[in-house]
Amino acid sequence: MKTIFNFFLLFFFAVNTVQAQSSKEEIFNQVEKTGGVYFAYPEKEIKPQTPVPAGYEPFYISHLGRHGSRYLISDDEYKSMIDLFEAAEKRNALTGLGKDVLKRLQLLWKEVEWRGGDLSPLGVREQRGIAERMYKSYPQVFTNESKVSACATTIVRCVLSMDAFCERLKEFNPALSISRNSGMKWQRYLNHHTKEAIAYRSAADTWRPGYAKFQKEHVHAGRLIQSLFTHTGFFDKKTSPETIMWALFGIAGGMQNIETEGSFYDIFTRQELFDLWQCKNYKTYVNDANSALNGGIMMDNAKPLLRSIIDSAEQIINRNGKGADFRFAHDGNIIPLAMLLHLEGCYNSISDPADFYKAWCDFKVAPMAGNIQIIFFRKKDSNDILVKFLHNENEVSIPPVKSDLFPYYHWKDIAQYYRGLLQAFHF
Repeated sequence: MKTIFNFFLLFFFAVNTVQAQSSKEEIFNQVEKTGGVYFAYPEKEIKPQTPVPAGYEPFYISHLGRHGSRYLISDDEYKSMIDLFEAAEKRNALTGLGKDVLKRLQLLWKEVEWRGGDLSPLGVREQRGIAERMYKSYPQVFTNESKVSACATTIVRCVLSMDAFCERLKEFNPALSISRNSGMKWQRYLNHHTKEAIAYRSAADTWRPGYAKFQKEHVHAGRLIQSLFTHTGFFDKKTSPETIMWALFGIAGGMQNIETEGSFYDIFTRQELFDLWQCKNYKTYVNDANSALNGGIMMDNAKPLLRSIIDSAEQIINRNGKGADFRFAHDGNIIPLAMLLHLEGCYNSISDPADFYKAWCDFKVAPMAGNIQIIFFRKKDSNDILVKFLHNENEVSIPPVKSDLFPYYHWKDIAQYYRGLLQAFHF
């Protein structure tokens, strides 16, 4: 019987390893995934959860969530293209498609002006949906006596995400008390970046030469530019075909996060979208994740956060309490935490840029409103605490830690493993 169990366990890991990877076919079937970290929260991909072992009941949830869907980080990301296309129109330099793209941009501007970096209405709905599903799955955690806290980085979209999430919980139980905070006291561990990580990202001789070569091999703007402009004589020194292609690609990926209907994906070929996404995925992988090129230094960025997660959980366990801790931050925080926790598909380390997308995918690790949940369960008259990990609300394995009840783990095993990772770290 044990042999059969081990076979199915190995089969599960093999299947999930494949699922953790990406393919052209997957992306071609849903081009919105080329938005990368702009991929709207994949609610439709949430799968049913495994029943809780007999006698165990949930009592605590530890959660890190990325803010919900947002507008592009700056108004200029939209306005620079509107200005360019309007200048081209004045010079009769737009093709029929170019004129149509300008109309789409002008329509888009009505919604996005003055909203750069803001949480969008969809972002609010995403957070409310996650909170609602959490409450309905684990109502035992949210009783009147539960101790619930929430904190966010100092960026407004994170604070508003926290409020949307917490308010939805309180709609189910108005008596629920949730403390909410945002400030440097919380920012310092929610959004921690080591000096080594910052130096690696900014240095000219670390990842940049390889990335520049990869980008040159994969970004070819000629076809796109010819489809939009009849001539390019009006381009200034600040503008290049590649700059325009990247800007339109960013706008295309961001459309899924806002209310204005329409798309810009039709102006690209699927191969162009795939290649542009590969470049974005490359950049994020080496700057925030576990690429072999960075030597694993990005894991340290999440260690203060992991320490907070463990210590907060132990406090609840030691006083036999119940409740939850909610934390709201950014893609650059959930990526290193997922890696440090060793969530399946989130800590693969390879060195060949051509295979980066096969080992690690930004849209799977940190989509808009992406989240990591650790659900804690206890059994009456037992000291054994079980935990289950959810990544974007799907059960996920921690391959380095063995379990006889997968997807449930014994907290003592998990805590021991993670404390070992933190042993030599000082913050």
